[in-house]
Amino acid sequence: MKKYFEQLRPIERRLAVGVIVVLLLVVNYVEIWPHFSDWGDANSKTQQAQQTLKRYQDAIAQAPTYERLLKKFESQGAVVAQEDQAVDMMRTVSQQSAATGAAIVSQSRSVTHTNSVFFVEQVQTINVVATDEQLVNFLYGLGNDPAMIRVRDLSLQPDGPRQKLNAAVQLVASYQKGAGKNLKNATAFAQ
Repeated sequence: MKKYFEQLRPIERRLAVGVIVVLLLVVNYVEIWPHFSDWGDANSKTQQAQQTLKRYQDAIAQAPTYERLLKKFESQGAVVAQEDQAVDMMRTVSQQSAATGAAIVSQSRSVTHTNSVFFVEQVQTINVVATDEQLVNFLYGLGNDPAMIRVRDLSLQPDGPRQKLNAAVQLVASYQKGAGKNLKNATAFAQ
């Protein structure tokens, strides 16, 4: 290349250098200059990644605390074997009915749902005849039970002589999943 450049006349050399400079400027303008902002983008992505890493590391550092709390929460509440959960729910409902004076007219079969990670749900529909005060006391008493019995659906209508209410109540009770399988483990968590 040096040999070819030496053979050129001075004006041709200047023209060749000018063309090379213009060509370099065009290449820089098209390929290099648009990417100057990439450095800032890379820095911001690095900072975001470092923040995410710090959050993850903080969460991992909290794992023993979360495990301790999980064991504490698992140990709370009544331990009922899975095969006895439907019976326990109906026993609780019957006790509340007797205590408040609300009469259970009919009941459906209990249905079990196991969609939750920690709980098994027992769902049962009952028909109750009671005064408004008895019905409120009945439902309030069910809500205070350790099985966390709650009302999912309630429909009310007056009875024939219009002195009491006929209530169709869908009740849901939540029991700890797997608590009945290992009663020894459940008592060990409580300690």
